[in-house]
Amino acid sequence: MLARRRKEKGETEAVPAAEASGTAEGPAVPIVPPGPTPPTVLAASVATPPRSLPLPLVPRFVFFTKGCGVHRQRLQSFEMSLRRAGIAPLNLVRVSSIFPPGCAVITRERGLLRLHSGEITFVVMSQCETNEPNRLISASIGLATPADPTTYGYLSEHHAFGQTAKRSDDYAEDLAASMLASTLGIEFDPDKDYDQRREIYRMSGRIVRTRSITQSAEGDKNGLWTTVIAAAVLLF
Repeated sequence: MLARRRKEKGETEAVPAAEASGTAEGPAVPIVPPGPTPPTVLAASVATPPRSLPLPLVPRFVFFTKGCGVHRQRLQSFEMSLRRAGIAPLNLVRVSSIFPPGCAVITRERGLLRLHSGEITFVVMSQCETNEPNRLISASIGLATPADPTTYGYLSEHHAFGQTAKRSDDYAEDLAASMLASTLGIEFDPDKDYDQRREIYRMSGRIVRTRSITQSAEGDKNGLWTTVIAAAVLLF
């Protein structure tokens, strides 16, 4: 009777919300109001293992190389020196002078075989350049390694004008040995000749090896840019 009266008055019967939003196939799924995250979801997120951290970038190998380039453009003379050194196709990143613990020195030939064109490669590099005819230039890298293989050593960079290859070579080696000696606490007189200090280093038994590599050249007689480089290339 109540429904008939409402119909006669033009009123519509109230329908429950769940039925009003339903379809011909059945009632709609009720909407669940927002609330706290269920415990099962929280447990799953906690159980997810964290991403592993990257390994430390400690080079395991090093090789030494050098080169000289001549060109009318300064940049291209540098490029030519990189080509002579065999490292022109690489994206070189210059780093400071720590020789990693346990790092092995390999030949240039073996080292170049481990590299790929476009590879980001870390180097300790010395560079010198001139466009003055007949001016003597040199670039050197020195190395000093400790007797303890778990201790780091030193690489040194040295470039000079007017120094012979031999003097530049000795200076770079001396520089690396002196830095390592001061780190190891070896007492020495810095004013003494390097040959005398070298004997002190070796007698201490704590510096096992020193070496160096040098590239020297005279400036092009026609005033073209002349560039020399020496580099220690670090490999992983």
